Amino acid sequence: MIRDEKLIFEKSVEGRIGYSLPENDVPKVDLEAFYPDEFLRKTDPELPEVSEVDVIRHYTNLSKRNYGVDSGFYPLGSCTMKYNPKINEDIASIEGLAQMHPLQDPQSAQGNLEILYNMDRYLSEILGMERVTLQPAAGAHGEMTGLMIIKAYHMHRNDSKRVKIIVPDSSHGTNPASAALAGFEVVHIPSDERGCVDIKALESILDDTVAGLMLTNPNTLGLFEEDILKISKMVHACGGLLYYDGANMNAIMGIARPGDMGFDIAHVNLHKTFSTPHGGGGPGSGPIGVIKELVPFLPVPVIEKVNDSFVPDYDRPLSIGKVKSFYGNFGVILRAYSYIRTMGAQGLKAVSQAAVLNANYIRKKLEDYYEIPYNRTCMHEFVLSAQKQAKSGVTALDIAKNLLDEGIHPPTIYFPLIVQEAMMIEPTETESPETLDNFIEIMRQLAVKAQDDPESLKNAPKTTYVSRLDEVKAARTPVLRWKK
Repeated sequence: MIRDEKLIFEKSVEGRIGYSLPENDVPKVDLEAFYPDEFLRKTDPELPEVSEVDVIRHYTNLSKRNYGVDSGFYPLGSCTMKYNPKINEDIASIEGLAQMHPLQDPQSAQGNLEILYNMDRYLSEILGMERVTLQPAAGAHGEMTGLMIIKAYHMHRNDSKRVKIIVPDSSHGTNPASAALAGFEVVHIPSDERGCVDIKALESILDDTVAGLMLTNPNTLGLFEEDILKISKMVHACGGLLYYDGANMNAIMGIARPGDMGFDIAHVNLHKTFSTPHGGGGPGSGPIGVIKELVPFLPVPVIEKVNDSFVPDYDRPLSIGKVKSFYGNFGVILRAYSYIRTMGAQGLKAVSQAAVLNANYIRKKLEDYYEIPYNRTCMHEFVLSAQKQAKSGVTALDIAKNLLDEGIHPPTIYFPLIVQEAMMIEPTETESPETLDNFIEIMRQLAVKAQDDPESLKNAPKTTYVSRLDEVKAARTPVLRWKK
């Protein structure tokens, strides 16, 4: 029986205290002398009053209800929810790293600045770029930063007519959103019958108004853009730049580099590719690398090595300015730095090779049970379709909910939009053959049950703490805060 868990506010009893603080040594200040009355709180905040043991038990019980990569298989396509080695957490917790204040004098933070400088060098080599900024706080933030650089580049050349950003229909949803936010006109192009960029459609819209093309390679279908060199030549020939969405770098590390494909700007998600915990909106880090011609436009500061010292360089007149406070999400950068140093060049290559092998293994084992619209050698992920099951009334959503009852986190569903009843599966490199076989067997059983007894799959999940929600109601009338 699943027991209902009260909110921490509901456990509150007046007068109970679960903390012990030292005596306040900060002088009292009359805030009314500094701030308008409407900005000041009139009453004390309504915080729950609970004992220490109740706090511990409350959050321990909640943690047991949570599902994470430490709990079980997490084949979440496009998000690379891989195992996170705990040594990365230990490194990021070292006092001299974790307790550094971002405003302290650079001369007293040389070790940390050296890490940032080295990370720039490592990522530049991995991406095939000249320099990297570590400031962006997420992949989408990296996109925005890259698009600002594209705009600054064209404006510096007095080429103000370049207002269009081309985005394939298989792209991540943040691509068109970032382009629009940066002030560009978004132009979509379709995929061809093989799931890659339609070259003829691309050719038809290339002109002197194109600022750039945003491309994920391998793309969101998990397929490598085989014509990437031709595509880059076409875009460059009309004066545009190529932006690489690095969400799928997990497939090509140490094997292929965006810079060698002809990309001018590339972002990489440290929290996906380089094994940092993420989810629920953070934490994240989305550094971007640029070719030599675009280095002057990078955000400030850029960490430079001068003699034997590491110096933040703010004297960059063409820079787009700051996009994040201080040096970016330093804690995430540290974890990724630890991962890169631990794995080494050959280890990173092995990561991608194993990820690609695992995805193709599952794809082949499921191809007789589900439709796979673009059923050819994939990279680190692939997209299958539940259209065959939908004929019996069982949707991709139903299959996903039943996976929860089997102790498996479901993959991304209904994305990319160009595949009906899509399920995007990404096993990552860290899963054992036994884990993959268990997932394959469960997926096969669900496919058979969808045909023989479809009604039995409609009410899942049945064993989780929360049963199936009314998703329309949850989206339209969400409950976002607790009220008495």
